[in-house]
Amino acid sequence: MGTGDPRVAELRAAVSRLRRELAGHPADLSDRAVAEDELAALDAMVRAGAPEVPRLRRSLLLVAGALGSVSALGPALADMREVIDAFGDLPRQRTGD
Repeated sequence: MGTGDPRVAELRAAVSRLRRELAGHPADLSDRAVAEDELAALDAMVRAGAPEVPRLRRSLLLVAGALGSVSALGPALADMREVIDAFGDLPRQRTGD
């Protein structure tokens, strides 16, 4: 999952869009700092070129929890979720071996 992976470029664009829209949102959001910090961490992970699926999902949950009720940010958040979902499910661990 390197920088040549188109999903990485899409994720970078989605994170950038949500960061811009959040920065421009005028409301005083109680969890704004949580969302901004997590989006910055996502941005750094994407720039490194090797996002880890469990970390992506954790970040998505934190950002959605912080911003999920802000309808103006809903489309950008949904786009980011779609891109993260494109990274697929985690491989299942086999038990009993």
